[in-house]
Amino acid sequence: MPPNRRPPDRRAFLPTTREDLDARGWDQLDVLLITGDAYVDHPAFGPVLIARFLEGRGLRVGLIAQPRWDTPEDVLRMGRPRLFAGVSAGNLDSMLNKLTAQKKVRSEDQYSPGGRTGLRPNRATVVYSNLVRGAMPGVPIVLGGIEASLRRIAHYDYWSDKIRRSVLLDAKAHLLVFGMGERPVWEIARRLDAGEPVGSIRDVRGTAYVLQAGEHEHLVPSRFVTDGRPVFLPSYEEVAGDARAFSEMSRAFQYETNPGNARPLVQRHGDQAVYFNPPALPLETDAMDALYDLPFARAAHPDYDAPIPAFETVKHSIVTMRGCFGGCTFCSITEHEGRVIQSRSSESVLREVRALRRMDGWSGVITDVGGPTANMYQMRCKSERIERACRRLSCVHPGVCENLVTDHDPLVDLLRKVRGEKGVKKVFIASGVRYDLAERSPEFVQELARHHTGGQLSVAPEHVDEDVLDKMKKPGAASYERFAEMFSCASEAAGKDQHLVPYYISGHPGSTLESMIELALYLKRRGIRPRQVQDFIPTPMSMATSMYVTGLDPFTRAPVYTARSLRDKRMQKALLLYWDPAHHDLAREALAAAGRRDLIGSGAGALVPPARGKGALSIHQGKRGARPRPKPGRARAR
Repeated sequence: MPPNRRPPDRRAFLPTTREDLDARGWDQLDVLLITGDAYVDHPAFGPVLIARFLEGRGLRVGLIAQPRWDTPEDVLRMGRPRLFAGVSAGNLDSMLNKLTAQKKVRSEDQYSPGGRTGLRPNRATVVYSNLVRGAMPGVPIVLGGIEASLRRIAHYDYWSDKIRRSVLLDAKAHLLVFGMGERPVWEIARRLDAGEPVGSIRDVRGTAYVLQAGEHEHLVPSRFVTDGRPVFLPSYEEVAGDARAFSEMSRAFQYETNPGNARPLVQRHGDQAVYFNPPALPLETDAMDALYDLPFARAAHPDYDAPIPAFETVKHSIVTMRGCFGGCTFCSITEHEGRVIQSRSSESVLREVRALRRMDGWSGVITDVGGPTANMYQMRCKSERIERACRRLSCVHPGVCENLVTDHDPLVDLLRKVRGEKGVKKVFIASGVRYDLAERSPEFVQELARHHTGGQLSVAPEHVDEDVLDKMKKPGAASYERFAEMFSCASEAAGKDQHLVPYYISGHPGSTLESMIELALYLKRRGIRPRQVQDFIPTPMSMATSMYVTGLDPFTRAPVYTARSLRDKRMQKALLLYWDPAHHDLAREALAAAGRRDLIGSGAGALVPPARGKGALSIHQGKRGARPRPKPGRARAR
């Protein structure tokens, strides 16, 4: 424990042991939640948010974090819950948490004490569910969290290179809660508490359940949007054996994600089927406020002997909203959090600022005020009627919808109020800024540059090739250039030397060696030396993953090139790291494969130097393998 820090009071946390139950005078839990993350009592940790939400409604809730999976002892230490056991892999998909885009084991687990690895199993949702079922026969099991949410339909698993069944079937659970789970999980708990058997709870929005043989064959498929009947997705067997069926499944699913008009979905898996109710309705502002007003300890559990890296990142940050209407194909935020933006009131945010002031270690700096996209705060469709009926998949692609209210005034007002709070010295925006929206508000860009940027601002143009950007559903390069100019002028006017940190993706569907070469040349002309480049990872359920698996655009059904081999992916990444000698061999291989040997040389127009002879780095630097230092002040991508 650092000096001058008070040890957290165990009574401020949810119970985790039998002794904690005894201290409260409880003989049994109502709900037991199991998570693959370490226990940090903070609203940024999804399972904890749900636990506090249920506790706030009078239920006795206990939490078991990162239990051993080779013995039932950990999950049994507080006994059988009265209502149900909730299972979550944590804030990340367990496979994404463990493996990189090159399928190598990560050296750190950000959600474990000390960053230690090996504290959660692969496919944690399935493993924990099996553990509970064996240890507590007859207890209803409810799956939730991002892993369950994004693996709810038949899906591609990058790490095994296979199409897998719905996780609900593999976990043999009773119910699966997808999306943001407050409304569904409360209805499940309330109905179980009233004595209703879990097998009859089949009409809760935002949940999925299994239909056995004989239960689904009589269902009549939907013929039009408003008939209320289910849409039948291609079956697991079809999508596992036919790329076009997988693409059609992906497309059909996307059109049933608006809670205002989504129909139920059914997907057969052999003799069984999984039935998906429409998504849960979004939370109103009052409900969001109440959620973040819950009594979080805002600390890691006192049992831990090392900090939790993910908590260290977010502990002095504030979430203002959830959801995203961008619809970027490589991202799954929309599939999990929804397209409708759900925002907190400024009064709720200010109450959290005052709570931060009471935290140990508070220095007066708020590291982030935002959400999935910081400047979508309080943005909505101009009409609730239009929003409910809309079937458009993105409010900002291929252009910003005329019905979208892009007013940044509520955000500017909120930021000014936060800055004005007693004890606040600095307020940063570290979460994403959607620049095609930001360029519509010069006032916001000026506020951003003057008050909320600490020398560098991360943005995500991702690429410059218009065809690739279209596959990503990202704005064109011209939009980024306009924003960059606005930010530069605003920084200059504020008397600050500030730079954008552009973020790029290599290996995305649609991206060829030729398009990556053009991006590398674009970066070199502007003196941008990316320190890190995101190698595209096909995550479950994203539309870019569908393109990766099938070679087809699910929306246009046109063929899409994708780098599939790990070496092809490394070559694309190496081109963006053109300045780093460690990547020159692969970059030269990529240039040769693309017929661009003219870019290998010592001239100003070359991308990388030759391996040997005139202009080779060994001649210029006196010894082979020496790495040049990047020039200071250049923009870098995270």
